[in-house]
This record gives sequence, structure tokens and C-alpha cells, in this order.
Amino acid sequence: MLNINNMNKKDDKKIALVAGALDLPFYTRDALKKHGWNVFVIGLKNFYDERLNPDMVIRLGGAGSAVRELKKRGITKLTFVGALGHPNLSDLRPDLWTFFALFKILKNQRGYDSMAVAFTKTLERAGYTVLAAQDLAPELTFEHAGALTKQKPSRGDLKNINRAIEVSHTIGSADIGASVVVDKQVIAVEAAEGTAKMLERVVEMRKKHKKASGVFAKMTKPGQDLRIDIPAIGVDTIDAVADAHLRGIVVNTKTCFVVDKPNVIKTANKRGIFIMAVDQ
Repeated sequence: MLNINNMNKKDDKKIALVAGALDLPFYTRDALKKHGWNVFVIGLKNFYDERLNPDMVIRLGGAGSAVRELKKRGITKLTFVGALGHPNLSDLRPDLWTFFALFKILKNQRGYDSMAVAFTKTLERAGYTVLAAQDLAPELTFEHAGALTKQKPSRGDLKNINRAIEVSHTIGSADIGASVVVDKQVIAVEAAEGTAKMLERVVEMRKKHKKASGVFAKMTKPGQDLRIDIPAIGVDTIDAVADAHLRGIVVNTKTCFVVDKPNVIKTANKRGIFIMAVDQ
């Protein structure tokens, strides 16, 4: 005889991981499995890393096939991780399900953040629960505030950190970006180009800078839907910050992914920069 309670418990631990680019989907998948989740991986065509070996692959505009498959498998929980670059036009061609979903999303679109909120609401109306991966596996973030490296911020660094947080909140409230570089004054602000390109500009601008100074801040935006677009740093971020002759990095606790945390801290220690996590 089937035990209905056990069946419900199994269904409660089913989740679909929608995977974009880079390494974060690997770490998220493995962390979720360690927490007892039965993970069904959906790779986004032309973005996901083939080594991920997803259970199915869809175009950005082909959500209908995923909806049918998830319904068949009894999966109603979703989580989204991984970067998205510039899609091909063929990837954006919507199937019928996506067409009607996009209509509802664009109708409420007033900026990137409002579009993300509209997207999650559309999924919720379709019967899905969108969960934040960092809530399910908090070890993917810095869980506690403070300096996490051998290098600690100086009094001057703390002034730059406070200024960077203030500016981050200002541009975040305007839905402009999430990252800034401050060295007494604001050196760079992230816009549509993204964090990596912004840091490339700073590296080029400061390549003749002889002494390290200033900080890079990657903060969550006020009111940001943290289930869809979560800030992340990795070893490449550490290297870019060090190459830009900055003193360190400031991120939020609990809401900024750290891709390969042990290696991130090891690289920061090796390159002599600090990482500061803050509760704001």
C-alpha cells in the first residue's frame, strides 16, 4: 500500500533548477542535492555549460516545453541561477505559452527590477513557487558580516566602503545597477554593460596606479527580487579588483552568491585584497 504522506514529502523536495551561464549552476545543483532536494536541471540553450549535463534544454522563448515536462513530473518549485548574455533572435522566438507570459510581463515592465517581479508573479499565477537558491543553500553566500580575509579594511577603507554602500543604494533605487567603485570619489558605476565590463574599464583606467586604494561594492538593490537576479562574485572578480589596484570588495551577507567560496577567499588572500560582508 502506498504511503501518501511519504509521497507528499518526496514531492515537496522536487525542484527545477533553471541554469544560465558560468559555474554557479554547478555549485547550486550540488548544494541543493546535499540539502536533500531532487533537482531537475533545465539548461538555457546557448548559455548553460554543456558539462552541466542538464535533464532538458530549452530556448529562452521555449518555456512551454518545460512547463509540460514539469507538470508531468509533478514539479512546482523553481529556482534560477546563472548569467544570461545577449541571446540570439531565434532563442527569443516565443512559443505559445511564452508569448502569453511575455505579454503579461511586458505590460508591467517599468525597468529591469519591475520586469523580474512581473516574471515571478506570472509563474506564481501558473501554479509555480519561485524560491531563492541562497535561502535553500545559504552556504552559497557569506552568511556572517565582517572581514573574511587575512587583509582587513583600514579606517580609510571603511570610509570608502560606507560611501560605496550609499552610492550603491542610490543607483539601485533608480534600477541603474548594483556595482560601484569608490576611491574617495565615485570612479565607476555599473550600467547596462554589467559588472565585468565595468571592472574592465576600471582596470584600464587605473593600470598606471602605483598604490592600491579604493573599493569595489556589489550590493543588492533596495526592493530587488532576490529569487531571480542575485549578485555574485567569483575568482574572476577578485582578479579584476586586484588588477585595478583596489584595496578590497564589499558585498551583502546572505544575498550575494560566492562562486567557489574557498577558492575566492584563497585568491583574495594571495592577491592581498580584503572581502567585507555587511548586513545592509
